[in-house]
Amino acid sequence: MVIRPWPEAVERVAAFLRAAGAEARIEQMRAETATAQEAADAVGCTLGQIVKSLVLVCDAATTAVVLVPGDRRADTRKIARALGAGHARIARPDEVLAATGYEPGAVAPFSLARVRHVLIDRSLLRHRTVWCGAGSTRHLAAVTPAELQRLTRADVADVAVPV
Repeated sequence: MVIRPWPEAVERVAAFLRAAGAEARIEQMRAETATAQEAADAVGCTLGQIVKSLVLVCDAATTAVVLVPGDRRADTRKIARALGAGHARIARPDEVLAATGYEPGAVAPFSLARVRHVLIDRSLLRHRTVWCGAGSTRHLAAVTPAELQRLTRADVADVAVPV
């Protein structure tokens, strides 16, 4: 059996989780998981257990990551209010990469040195385990919501609405 190293971005996530003493595991999927539905299908969980790590730009300068469940959508007005900003918008692909170091569709919510704020939608806290991006579209991390909040230092907020 040939063991191939994980992509650099996934190794960064793994190193962060080890250094933080995290109770989490990274799994490599057989297929791409760039969408919440693809991720839920790959791990066999509900769409609500998938964490979408959305990158937003607030007031044209401040970058934030918002963690919302796969069965909901982010409300940019609620996000702006929660962050004390005048407005918020979803970041463009180049802004996502610049702010997080991850490609769109592969954003991990960990080790985000250029991100000023992380919010976690309150509805994610209802699950025993959630799955979030781990640096590539083929890698996901399983973690408890409480551990996800601790690792990301996220503020809990009501920022998502049903799809």
